[in-house]
Amino acid sequence: MKKRKTLQDLTIKDNFMFGAVMQVEENCRGFLEMVLGFPIERVVISTEKSIIYHPEYRGIRLDVYAMDEHRTHYNIEMQMRKKRVLGKRSRYYHNQIVMETLEKGIEYEAVPDTFVIFLCDFDPFGEGLYCYTFQNTCQEDDAVSLEDGCHTIFLNTKGRNPEEVPVELVKFLKFVSADLRESEQDFEDELVRQFQNTIRQIKIDREMGERYMIFEEMLQEEKMEGKLEGKIEAKREDIMELLEELGDVPENLQNEIEKTEDLDTLKALHKLAAKAESVCFFQEAVKEYFISNK
Repeated sequence: MKKRKTLQDLTIKDNFMFGAVMQVEENCRGFLEMVLGFPIERVVISTEKSIIYHPEYRGIRLDVYAMDEHRTHYNIEMQMRKKRVLGKRSRYYHNQIVMETLEKGIEYEAVPDTFVIFLCDFDPFGEGLYCYTFQNTCQEDDAVSLEDGCHTIFLNTKGRNPEEVPVELVKFLKFVSADLRESEQDFEDELVRQFQNTIRQIKIDREMGERYMIFEEMLQEEKMEGKLEGKIEAKREDIMELLEELGDVPENLQNEIEKTEDLDTLKALHKLAAKAESVCFFQEAVKEYFISNK
């Protein structure tokens, strides 16, 4: 069994630590200025749904959400493992920000610019770039921009083009990629030192230790729930496959199977489906099962 990390074992690439460090305004602002290359006067970090600051919030939110003085919105997320759907995930974040602003009564013309930034400990596109930046442009003439205000950035710790990006970005990404021992070394960079100091403070903060324990418990609960949901869905599919071999499955029966959420009940229905000689036979057997188990 994989040993659970303690708070002392965490580095910046661990989601809890990244979220906690980025809740400090000067850290978040410094990071954004380094990545985007323009000054930001101030940022407001949303802690409304963050387990880091609101352990009573029943849900794990692993991204950092911020807004600057121009109402530009930023969504930042650490990514440790390669996922095939990062592009669609970025679209989801852009859409989420837009919908939240529209719900507040803001007109389309006033929808804020959005930056979605993924910090990846892998190369998301395999081209060896430290930074991949995407904006919507015309395919027939890339000089024509859609100007929809959507910017998506993928930072890559495995980049191979240091001469094409700021040295500060390379040093920061090396810090992100480092293991525990390496991450405590001097990277000769002011922002990295700032992050290291915050990490040291977090690790000796008793309250943050308690929040990390809650975070880990909730993460384990979500994993267990996810595994259970996977088993339930697989069992439903198995039942439907068996029934479809017997003939057409009435829509009301399909709905009943889809609504059944108890795994033990689905296991029993699976056994009945395996023994059934016809769909009608299965339906009668199901009626008897539920009568006898009332």
